[in-house]
Amino acid sequence: MSGLRVGIQGERGAYSEQAALALYGEEIEVAPLRTLADVFAALEEGAIDAAAVPVENSRAGTVVEAYDQLVRHPFSVFGEHLLPIHHCLIALPGARAGEIRRAKSHPQALSQCQDYLRAHGIEAVAAYDTAGSAKLLREEGERDCAAIASRRAAEIYGLRVLEEEIEDAKDNQTLFYAVGRRPQEEGAGAGRTVVAFTVQNAPRALLSCLSPFAERDLNLSKLESRPSGLRPFEYVFYTIVDAHMEEAACAAALSALRETASSVRILGSYRLLA
Repeated sequence: MSGLRVGIQGERGAYSEQAALALYGEEIEVAPLRTLADVFAALEEGAIDAAAVPVENSRAGTVVEAYDQLVRHPFSVFGEHLLPIHHCLIALPGARAGEIRRAKSHPQALSQCQDYLRAHGIEAVAAYDTAGSAKLLREEGERDCAAIASRRAAEIYGLRVLEEEIEDAKDNQTLFYAVGRRPQEEGAGAGRTVVAFTVQNAPRALLSCLSPFAERDLNLSKLESRPSGLRPFEYVFYTIVDAHMEEAACAAALSALRETASSVRILGSYRLLA
């Protein structure tokens, strides 16, 4: 999509940039932003046309802020991309592995490499972004400090890769959503629907909301709760239905959900690339 401005959380070289290119094509203009809140604010203001948002890692779990931002803003999820994540230990040119005492990166990346860091006696230091930690390392010139980021980040900022694939799980993957505008390619495969709903604090309330999906043999590949932020001990349930909202069974289940839940919002419905 030539001329499309796509926001990402982080700097150039972040994994979100790779996801944005995969979702929207190589012709886009990538807009680096510091936080996920900044990404959604830029969508609100029209400063960007779309965004690539990380929502879950196969090891570290849900990116809770992403779902919180999705439910707070009037944007839809139009697609997804599952990106393999391979972390590198990156240092200044000339630095040696034995000199490294600290490693900076996004908390999710540090969590994904905790076994490696522990085994090598390296202190984990949280930063706002993976590629951002590489950029800061280049600017600050700390020889005993490393960044955990992609090989692409090392190339962009002129740093040295000391070791590759330091993630604890070699099948490490992160799921990204296309938010705010439909990707270049329309999916033709299986459907997905992302739903947020609240329930009354009463016996069987959650069961009543989930039963319509079970009765129609619809799989829920995710079900997770988060505080709503509106009232004490009120929770929003996020779920992914493995069907498109226009499919008859899914449409009927969503209709039944609206009758039993306190509130329902469809965050997005799309088809996967075949």
